[in-house]
Amino acid sequence: MRTNPLVLGVSALVEKSVGRIAQIIGPVLDVSFPPGNMPNIYNSLTVKGQGTTGKEIQVTCEVQQLLGNHKVRAVAMSATDGLTRGMRVIDTGAPLSVPVGGATLGRIFNVLGEPVDNLGPVDARITSPIHRSAPAFIELDTKLSIFETGIKVVDLFAPYRRGGKI
Repeated sequence: MRTNPLVLGVSALVEKSVGRIAQIIGPVLDVSFPPGNMPNIYNSLTVKGQGTTGKEIQVTCEVQQLLGNHKVRAVAMSATDGLTRGMRVIDTGAPLSVPVGGATLGRIFNVLGEPVDNLGPVDARITSPIHRSAPAFIELDTKLSIFETGIKVVDLFAPYRRGGKI
């Protein structure tokens, strides 16, 4: 199963393993997986199926805790209305990812990387996981520039560096 990162907010990877919902407590889901197929923490899970209302449901969750006994605890990124115990849960094998780059500047997104500003789809070709390590020091932009406060005395006698502490 391939997923579209701009639609589901997950990396385009092949389906890793399938589990079943064991318990639902508000936005928190406990999911059982077969032995040896446990997802990693921060992996994205997708719940697809028909809910209690008969409508098609698709909820994306993120694994937050390994509970033992082949169960994980996940937090839903949208409403869990209509979900029932026993529904099929797919481990995508990757964390939630959002679009990055120049095409995203000035746009408004939800946590899944879907635009919510009614300006249409985003043409971002690169996605980045929402949980990642900080960039290395050598990757940081070190251009020196002055932050203009608009107060002439401060700008002249004690200028602040852009990006520094004030």
